Amino acid sequence: KAKVKSYALKFPADYKVKILERRFDGMLLTLNDQECWSRILGDFNAYNLCAIYAVGVELGKDPLQLLTAISLLKSVDGRFQTIQGKNITAVVDYAHTPDALQNVLSTINDLNQGRGKVITVVGCGGNRDKGKRPQMAAIAANESNKVILTSDNPRNEEPNAILADMEAGLSPDQKARTLTIEDRAQAIKSALMLAQTGDIILIAGKGHEKYQEIKGERTHFDDVEEVQNFLNN
Repeated sequence: KAKVKSYALKFPADYKVKILERRFDGMLLTLNDQECWSRILGDFNAYNLCAIYAVGVELGKDPLQLLTAISLLKSVDGRFQTIQGKNITAVVDYAHTPDALQNVLSTINDLNQGRGKVITVVGCGGNRDKGKRPQMAAIAANESNKVILTSDNPRNEEPNAILADMEAGLSPDQKARTLTIEDRAQAIKSALMLAQTGDIILIAGKGHEKYQEIKGERTHFDDVEEVQNFLNN
């Protein structure tokens, strides 16, 4: 019979991970009581790192070498990718479903602890599930101080029709805290201009993508580049 080993964040297990400290540049963990710094954020990633550690130990690898290797891991581009300005933090994330958006905003709010405002820039893709559009807007509004609705990849749909579907998920109070800017570059720029010292800007939906698809044509577009160009000028 195969051996069964367990790993957990909150419950007793053969392999236990604890998060001691969370910061925008990483988190301090213990893996079976051994401290380890991770440049990858989020509770879900703590689980994943614990699984890596557990498999490595079970395969006979040296625990200290595993901890060193884990500390060197970097997150994938566009997945909670942080860009530091002088006084603000921008986060670019591929979150393009309600669950993913909720998770990334929950992580941001856990890290932020109410110190600065959270400004979220988000859109929804065209020719895809229309039902998630109002949900995405509502989650952004529930978890942020300010929201800017914008285009994602509208594909063959009219961008304004997609934005109207998103706006339908907002209450009157939420609409008062929401801007709608069709042009994604302008939406990102507006969010960065609105940000004050200590604020966090989440730019959600496209992550690692280097293009925007409009009317069947893909043109170069990179959320990270847009942020860096603004911060460097």
